[in-house]
This record gives sequence, structure tokens and C-alpha cells, in this order.
Amino acid sequence: MDVVAEDTHQNAKPGKDKKGSFWRELPVLIVVALVLALLIKSFVVQAFYIPSESMENTLLKNDRVLVNKLVYRVRDIERGDVVVFSGVDSWAGEAEFAPPANPIAGFFRWVGTAFGVVPGEKDYIKRVIGVPGDKVKCCDAKGRITVNGVPLDEESYLYPGDVPSLGNFEIDVAPGRLWVMGDHRSVSLDSRAHGGDPGGGAIPIDQVIGRAFVKVWPFDRAGILPIPETFGQKGLVAAAASSDAVPLLLGFAGVFPLWALRRRIRVKR
Repeated sequence: MDVVAEDTHQNAKPGKDKKGSFWRELPVLIVVALVLALLIKSFVVQAFYIPSESMENTLLKNDRVLVNKLVYRVRDIERGDVVVFSGVDSWAGEAEFAPPANPIAGFFRWVGTAFGVVPGEKDYIKRVIGVPGDKVKCCDAKGRITVNGVPLDEESYLYPGDVPSLGNFEIDVAPGRLWVMGDHRSVSLDSRAHGGDPGGGAIPIDQVIGRAFVKVWPFDRAGILPIPETFGQKGLVAAAASSDAVPLLLGFAGVFPLWALRRRIRVKR
């Protein structure tokens, strides 16, 4: 039986084929990477560039943080959280940026924002001081901010040399809103500077993008952003719990007479 050998000779060199294939696939890989970045940025985690000095020394200008966009789907926003929120059609920017000169520049700005390389034009980062139902006031006899009558010890995060607030204020945080302040109080254009806006300076909760939970750049300053201990005071939590319970108790108080009246009518019948 004759054996016919196959001609395995190839005209093209394998190395050139692989190299050509890579360059053909590169545009597809770039598109896939951008789509994945968009999905992650939109729903899970987004890098955020710090554009101003308003959160010093917790966060310095040009720092990068990661923002968790899922956390508030499983828990409420808490006092002491550092949050990123949108100020579109609301707050004026602390740092102004020229609009993109053309669509191509706009695309690259979008990419830079997605990866935290450039700041968002209308995004802000502040610390939550008061949540819905809180009474936030400044200042007590010792110059401290109080929440529901409980003074905050802000020394651990307040900018060295700053006082809690140069001006006095008192606000009842409305439902669906948050009272937010920067850690560098003397330069931060926070809720105190927006008293003439709807909500008296308190921001809408539905404008919150997520919680900044870790610093990632520069590497020598990387670390988590915990909630300061002062926001875990038992008196503060108890005050909030009791204020939240009032509507519930009033609800039960209103239902009981109606229930008794209904039983009485049924007995008569």
C-alpha cells in the first residue's frame, strides 16, 4: 500500500500570521474593554478624581478614590459616609472646567472620567453629617456641631486649624435629603453655602452616586475611608431612632380608634 505524504508546507510564516491577527483583533478588544468599563462604571464601581481641596486632609487634590455604587441598595446612607453626588442643575462647581472643544475631545474626557483620570464636571464629594429627620446645628457652647443635640468630635478628620464652622446655622433635614460638609471647612462650598437652594442646602438623596470607600492613588496614601467613631455615639443613634419612631407611634395611635369604632359598628349590627 502506498502512503501519500501530505504537503504541510505553508507559504506564510506563522509569526506574521499571529502578528497580523493581533492587529486585526485590537479594535475589537478596545471596544469590548470600553463597553466593560462603561458597565462597571455605571453599575458597580467608579474611580473618582478629587478636583479641589474641600476634603483635605482626608482626601487631597488630585487623589483618586473608588466609589461603591451598590452599597446603598443594601443599606441606607449613614452619617459619616463620604459620598459622591451629582450637582447637575443644582450646585455651582468648586472647580470650573472648560467644555470639550469637539466631540472627539468630549469622548476622551468621558473615557478619562470613567477611569478617574479627569474629574467629573458636576460631581462632588462630601461627608454626610445629617440624614433625613436630623436636626443639624452649629454651634454649641464649645463650638461643636450637634446632630439631634449630640455634639460631634470632628478632630480625627477636620482639617488642622479649622473650626467646625465659621458661621452659625440650624436645619431640620427634610425627607429625601442629606446635609453634607467638606472636611476642609474653611474652603468647602458645602451645604452651608447653598442655603438659598431647594432643601436649604441639603442635597437630594437620589443624586448620590455612591460611597467613596477607598483611596487608590497615590499608592503611598492608599487606604480605606472608614466612618469616624463620633458618628457611632449611642446618644446620636438613640436620638435618631426615637425621632424615626414618632411617626410610627402616631400611626398606631390613629389606627386604634378606627379599629375600636369598626368593632362597635359590627356589634350593633
